[in-house]
Amino acid sequence: MLTARPASAWRNRYDVALDGRPLTTWEASFWKQGGAFTLDGRRFEVRSSTWGTKSTMVDEMGGEVAAAERVGRKRWTVSYAGQTYTFRRHSMWSQRQDLYVGDNAVGYARRTSAWRREVELDLPGVPVPAQVFVLGVVIALWDAETAAVAGGS
Repeated sequence: MLTARPASAWRNRYDVALDGRPLTTWEASFWKQGGAFTLDGRRFEVRSSTWGTKSTMVDEMGGEVAAAERVGRKRWTVSYAGQTYTFRRHSMWSQRQDLYVGDNAVGYARRTSAWRREVELDLPGVPVPAQVFVLGVVIALWDAETAAVAGGS
């Protein structure tokens, strides 16, 4: 299980652990959706489209490693290493995103509490770099949703 806890109350940075062991730090971009992380000595950057519906993960050389399509829709996908993973919003009242294989929910990405920014992902069968990518995508999605609600009030 991948978990992420805010590293600071003032910055949008998360300490990421895999099964309780430190893995990386997710550093959200200040001016745009996305961010960056280092895994096994390689630096990756996550970039989002203007409207946030498409995200890509690129390596140090600028090569695309993963892509997320239709982010924020009821159903969206992540492509990584020739595999496609399908996610669906758990319900219209929930931020939780469920991982599907066929018609069966087999995993999830969710906030651990409505009041805290901690995140956990249980994505069996998804490689670790793709899981960290999904983490960055959902954090950016949730931050955008929170900003939209705050801006509308």
